[in-house]
Amino acid sequence: MRAVCLAVLALGAAIRAETTKLPEPSRAGPVSVEQALEQRRSVRAFSDSGLTMAEAGQLLWAAQGVTGERGRRTAPSAGATYPLEVYLVAGKVEGLEPGIYHYLPGEHGLELVATGDRREDLAAACLGQQSVARAAVSLVFGAEFGRTAKRYGKRAERYVYLEAGHAAANVCLESVALGLGTVCVGAFEDSAVKKVAGMNEVPVYVLPVGRGDDD
Repeated sequence: MRAVCLAVLALGAAIRAETTKLPEPSRAGPVSVEQALEQRRSVRAFSDSGLTMAEAGQLLWAAQGVTGERGRRTAPSAGATYPLEVYLVAGKVEGLEPGIYHYLPGEHGLELVATGDRREDLAAACLGQQSVARAAVSLVFGAEFGRTAKRYGKRAERYVYLEAGHAAANVCLESVALGLGTVCVGAFEDSAVKKVAGMNEVPVYVLPVGRGDDD
């Protein structure tokens, strides 16, 4: 029994070692909400420049960051059921190895899912959209519909998709505030995106993010 407990502890330590803490998100910036709304546009052409760890963390926080008691988050959720999981497909992030990462809202950290630059694979899953291949990162939203269905039954499907829209809008506005560009991608093969991201949830949105091609 003692050997089993030691093995479990060792496994837990190994898992924790693969978790990356993100910089504390900023709660204030130089761009107002109104300015971000006015400037928001879909951007599909990106430069070769990467993002900083702080920028990547800020985008993830905007999508699903914890902002209050009882785990309240940046995006509204029906009944606070929080069915969304966010994955970061990282290609060019300063201080972060290319790979697939699962965002941990409570820790504001990243859990490594798989190593290696998978942007081309994700682009292929998104029907060949080159904005996905060229972006420094992509945020992939996955949904666990059962979390919301336990409370709302058949109505849950609508609520989950609405929540994904709320979170995506946050990312769009945060991108403007950071001087970055993004586009909301809904055209993809579900099974292919799921395989690339190494996720168990149903993929519902892909948001490639990078610096504009004129930077």
